[in-house]
Amino acid sequence: MKVVLLGEIKGKGGEGDVVDVAQGYAENYLFPKKLAVAATKGNLKQLEERRNNIAKREAVRLENANALKSALDGKSVTVDAKVGDEGVLFGSVTSSMIADAIKAQLDIEVDRKRVELGKPIKVAGTHAVTISLYREISAVVNVLVGVSAEEEAEGVEAEAEAAEVAEAVETEAAAE
Repeated sequence: MKVVLLGEIKGKGGEGDVVDVAQGYAENYLFPKKLAVAATKGNLKQLEERRNNIAKREAVRLENANALKSALDGKSVTVDAKVGDEGVLFGSVTSSMIADAIKAQLDIEVDRKRVELGKPIKVAGTHAVTISLYREISAVVNVLVGVSAEEEAEGVEAEAEAAEVAEAVETEAAAE
């Protein structure tokens, strides 16, 4: 069944594209969500009249995506996580955590669905993560996973305090 897309649909096309889809997909998903209309003579004629406006919106989207790519590409963000022995995390780092870290550290809003992880990160270290911005435009962000320098310093201080307390207890026990 031929339909005219009214918005961007991943894997199908963008606004104004005439694509061939299964009838059930069109009737049960695209039409009720107003993502497409049937490719009738009248709808195709309206599409031709709207082509100029669609091209302008597409140019703005591409410009915004390229600006976002230049702002994100090659940047690094840190995601704090508890790390066990041998660099294995307790839990994992998800796309939501990465999107939140980008928002907090770079002040750039990224939808978690655009973060392409494949599978959650379960090992400490630096990981290159792709962020799909618009169609073929994507940026690569380096994600540093593990304990931050501040937490590491706090952990060293806590260990030093624990060693002092243990030493004091041993001294006290030896005195008795």
